[in-house]
Amino acid sequence: MTGNSGNTENTAGAENDRQGPRHKRDLTRRKVVVAGAGAAVAVGAGGALAAGAFAGEKSGTKPKAAASASAGEVCYKLTSETTEGPYYIDADKLRQDITEDKEGIPLTLALKVIDSETCKPIANAAVDVWHCDALGIYSGYESLSTGGGGAPTDAPSGTPTGTPTDAPTGAPTGEPPSGGGGGGHEEPTDDERYLRGTWKTDRQGRVTFKTIFPGWYRGRTVHIHTKVHVNGEWTDAGYEGGNTCHTGQFFFDEESVLASAEVEPYSTSTTERTTLTEDTIYDQSGVQGGLLELKYNKKNIAKGVVGSITMGVEPDATHEGTDDAVQPGASETASASSS
Repeated sequence: MTGNSGNTENTAGAENDRQGPRHKRDLTRRKVVVAGAGAAVAVGAGGALAAGAFAGEKSGTKPKAAASASAGEVCYKLTSETTEGPYYIDADKLRQDITEDKEGIPLTLALKVIDSETCKPIANAAVDVWHCDALGIYSGYESLSTGGGGAPTDAPSGTPTGTPTDAPTGAPTGEPPSGGGGGGHEEPTDDERYLRGTWKTDRQGRVTFKTIFPGWYRGRTVHIHTKVHVNGEWTDAGYEGGNTCHTGQFFFDEESVLASAEVEPYSTSTTERTTLTEDTIYDQSGVQGGLLELKYNKKNIAKGVVGSITMGVEPDATHEGTDDAVQPGASETASASSS
């Protein structure tokens, strides 16, 4: 996997749904810039919850196969593969706190990566996350995010465009990303790299990021993008070699999104909002499809949110997310552990 080797200060991660001619020249090599590599996550308000249970497991336990599962049977549900989207920038900053100076509801993203066949945690994997800010703007693509007014390129054609009755009101904000429904990688238009980062999983397969609750833009529900890279090597330059075994997206339930819409700066947006059930990327399969388990004060979401999920991946597979998204079917999922 290649990075933006010409920019050592601002290398980062964004979105794509077809293989582009430039940004995928070498998919097996990845270099990331160490930006505060030794920094620990400052969990902040509500952050103590990050030490609790991950989605799909009780605190202090791990997923187990059902007694009826045969030796060769997958013991954990595979997490759905999705499109990479147009705004992925290979080789992101190596950091856990990706907030920079962006305003929004504090979000602690607590992730766990396991082998979907053995249920064992995957240590030293490189996990990328990237998402838009509270008003739907992507770093690296601010000019695309503020102009055009069409559906973003990671939203297939046919995305609902009608304004939902629960759409937040308020002063107009920037337009959503331009482009039609065809997808395809976009080259970065600026050097901003907020709300993007890469970090490695620990011995329990866990990794935590500090960020903000994402906003929304026309044609897509609220989401966060992710990639998991394995079988590579951590060096002084970052992470090199290996394969991308998972490309997915994390999603937020409607209750939390509506609550966030009452908080500034989210409340100032008049951009059309696509609900979770209307979204054409989310496969409606709950945790398997990337739906986060969220914990927050229901009376005051502004204090902060903890989102957690366990990702079941195939370490030897390659899922770049640059072709049509492949959603795992019932035959590919476990019969045992809850997800």
